[in-house]
Amino acid sequence: MRSTRHSEEFVPDPVLSINDLVVEFKTDDGIVHAVDGITYEVLPGEMLGIVGESGSGKSVSTLSILGLIPQPPGRVASGTAFFNGRDLLKLKKRELRQVRGDEVAMIFQDPMTSLNPVLKVGFQLGEAIKTHYPKKPDDEVKERVVELLRLVGVPNPEARYDQYPHEFSGGMRQRAMIAMAIANSPSLLIADEPTTALDVTIQAQVLEVLKRVQEETNAATILITHDLGIVAELCDRVIVMYAGKIVESGDVYTIFNAPRHPYTIGLMDSLPKVTEDEDWLRPIPGAPPSLINRPSGCAFNPRCFLSQGRPLCREEVPPLHGVEGSQHKAACHYSEELIGYASKFSASATGGAG
Repeated sequence: MRSTRHSEEFVPDPVLSINDLVVEFKTDDGIVHAVDGITYEVLPGEMLGIVGESGSGKSVSTLSILGLIPQPPGRVASGTAFFNGRDLLKLKKRELRQVRGDEVAMIFQDPMTSLNPVLKVGFQLGEAIKTHYPKKPDDEVKERVVELLRLVGVPNPEARYDQYPHEFSGGMRQRAMIAMAIANSPSLLIADEPTTALDVTIQAQVLEVLKRVQEETNAATILITHDLGIVAELCDRVIVMYAGKIVESGDVYTIFNAPRHPYTIGLMDSLPKVTEDEDWLRPIPGAPPSLINRPSGCAFNPRCFLSQGRPLCREEVPPLHGVEGSQHKAACHYSEELIGYASKFSASATGGAG
């Protein structure tokens, strides 16, 4: 487990500060409230994990601030996203293009389709550099690309430079995408489900590369995933999202060892445990709510083991409030009833370490 980033003596200014972000999509059936008023920050050098089921708003929240959602039907309805003092949501398209791939970079979840199949890998990585630094000599660009391929663990990078994507395995393609993302030494790196299309063995290798790159570049990193094991291994802090809202946030050790939201507990307990014999998994009952017609009150209340039909859960949206110190927050009316609860996932995920 990595140490948490919090310090009582000094907390650096955030690299990215998102406040009350609302993102909507217009459909024939109505307005989809994909992201509903989320607020968080990312500090220099830390890795922030964002977890949740599909459709919870994890990817949309980051894609929207970089202008990467289709508009229309999508739109940022309100909020701010300050990056190094500038609100990304107020930048013109040309200005935002200068930020993307240079100061902020993104690793997408499907390396199989992210690379152009008819262009050599070295050329594509070099293009990421030349786009932002067009006057850089070609020999320096090639030297930088080979250096990047070597950094992410691509064997024989000089020869790989002249190969096409189909000559790379899935894991190697994702390594190439990581190399492309860090080509211009960004201060913020966003990894959106970076191991989704890879088998388990290759996943572990790619995650090790991502961890090493993050430590060497000291870039602030947002890791979007549904895999709690990855979060426990790599991240400093974690945000849990449900139905477009943040339902719990805090440092990784606290979240896994003292969860204070029923959804977080449900995510942990629905995973298979290698430390004990179980005849079946314990999934969260029901399905995520419609983002067009949300249930009244707490969106998780129809699936919640803690709600038990209590009126407050059905009628009032719970605020995200501090539960154990200022850094641990949960959006649950009855979070105090979870004091002392230990998910069976916590011990195996964190190894009992702090």
